[in-house]
Amino acid sequence: MTDKLRVAVVGAGGWGRQHARIFAGRPDCELVAIAARTPSRAAERAAEYRTAPYTDLDAMLKETSPDLVTVCLPNEGHFEPTRALIDAGANLLVEKPLVFDLAEADELLRRAEDRGIFFGINFNHRYAEPVVRAHQAIQDGVLGELLFLTWRFGGEANLGDSPHANLIETQCHGFDMLEHLGGPIRSIAAQMTNKTYGAYSTVALAVAFDNDAVGTVLGSYDSSYAYPDTHLVEVNGTGGRLTVHDTVRRFTLSRAGDETTSVWEAGYFNDEARSFHSTFDRHVDHVLTALRAGDPPPIPATAGRRALQLAQTAIASFERGTRVDTAEFA
Repeated sequence: MTDKLRVAVVGAGGWGRQHARIFAGRPDCELVAIAARTPSRAAERAAEYRTAPYTDLDAMLKETSPDLVTVCLPNEGHFEPTRALIDAGANLLVEKPLVFDLAEADELLRRAEDRGIFFGINFNHRYAEPVVRAHQAIQDGVLGELLFLTWRFGGEANLGDSPHANLIETQCHGFDMLEHLGGPIRSIAAQMTNKTYGAYSTVALAVAFDNDAVGTVLGSYDSSYAYPDTHLVEVNGTGGRLTVHDTVRRFTLSRAGDETTSVWEAGYFNDEARSFHSTFDRHVDHVLTALRAGDPPPIPATAGRRALQLAQTAIASFERGTRVDTAEFA
């Protein structure tokens, strides 16, 4: 690798713009290409960031020789382009969800392992300042033994073909976050509703952790991102309680028996910490450090497979009307 890492971005949508913004603006990177499904989209986005447009992934790889390729395509269109990039030996950072099918996830992971490539996924919620503080408090034992964890997240629908799009493509963040903070989930009992537009747009899950803590997931495509606390995480333990509000907005920490609460909110000049998009910038810092060092990704693509495993467990629970162990879909 050269002093500047050569990066290509596959995808010219809204989140693809965030990928392009980051790598075009970093002094340690060169944005060498943007690929899209249509020539006009590729040309438009490439012109915006003064790089080369492509619609052919093979040509992009051959002509630009990127050190890293990032993939941010529509949620249900990840498998074939990702497989092609893996087969070409490209190092990858992909957007969530990994895919919608466990067999496809296993195929991608197997091919990546066979080729020894760098294969990470962007669960950027982990890098929000309130989440970083929450994780540290739990690791330091401030909360004592964990008792229950709650994830609530909902907004407008992102319509797709899958009836479980909300669960797989958005609440995957919830699965990843709950296990990031509380450890492995052992089983799930699920309830879902399709009363608005035919898909299972709102889900309520009761989860059991390996450490015998319990948890809930309430995820919706029948809500609004305009509401305050559209995203809320709460973790309770024998020694205290913490909350995360709207991912980046607010963190609180209380100790059992004490009516005083400590609060973090970004200060006047700390725009970086209050920006949701900056959570991706923080993740990229860790991704590039690992890539340069020859280390595994900070969040490997296996985390995407795990989130899908938990989603499939929830779907099976709802369809059967009973609690289901996650090990069934291992």
